[in-house]
Amino acid sequence: MPGLVDVHTHFMPERVLRKVWAYFDGVGPLTGMEWPITYRQEEAERLALLREFGVRAFTAMLYPHKPGMAAWLNGWAAEFAGRTPDCLHTATLFPEPGVEGYVREAVKAGARVFKSHVQVGGYDPADELLDPVWGLLAEAGTPVVMHCGSGPQPGKHTGPEPVGRVLARHPRLRLVVAHMGMPEYADFLDLAERYAEVRLDTTMAFTDFSERLAAFPAGERARLADLGDRVLLGTDFPNIPYPYVHQLHALERLGLGDAWLRAVCHDNGARLFGL
Repeated sequence: MPGLVDVHTHFMPERVLRKVWAYFDGVGPLTGMEWPITYRQEEAERLALLREFGVRAFTAMLYPHKPGMAAWLNGWAAEFAGRTPDCLHTATLFPEPGVEGYVREAVKAGARVFKSHVQVGGYDPADELLDPVWGLLAEAGTPVVMHCGSGPQPGKHTGPEPVGRVLARHPRLRLVVAHMGMPEYADFLDLAERYAEVRLDTTMAFTDFSERLAAFPAGERARLADLGDRVLLGTDFPNIPYPYVHQLHALERLGLGDAWLRAVCHDNGARLFGL
């Protein structure tokens, strides 16, 4: 392989990232497991580490938790992408007045992927304010990485049903289900089988940590093989409680073969983003 394409890495304004780390520092009582952040280095060192790991393209997943944040985050992300050529220009959104306008601006400015975090944002992805946005992104062919599964803790609008309503209206939306839809793995595999533009990222799935939290059903592995062209490498770097390479080991030990691994770790992402 020429390298890795990681569709789920986090770069944010430093004060926002510090708050995210503080959240994970205290998440133990929610999950029953401590969540130590492995890569707390400064931004420049984190970038150097990704490149050292062989990552050739990655994202800057960021997400608002309230109105008024998304446009500001998008401004930061555009600047970050401008000074970080191997980062895919990432943007985000929130169901609020004006969302269609700033999403359209981000697409025109070159955003290549959007992040939607249904759990943290606490919103219904089928909110009518987002309906024109999904249509816009489907028309543009711009992928959306969405945290819509109910792990590590369920939210009011997590799970496959709200996403199913979005896809019923926008079947051409290039939706990437984060974390393989953990823990509703089978339900999100159903959506991927039903809609040709639905993909899943591997973020934290199959690792020792997540297998203790929400194990992937062994009986669903054959479906992973069948959907091998629509599974993408994601890791959650730097917010992971183990070394980066463990995600790769976890994928390898699934036993789905070298061609599947090559597709997941590089080819599928390279094709999706035209790298």
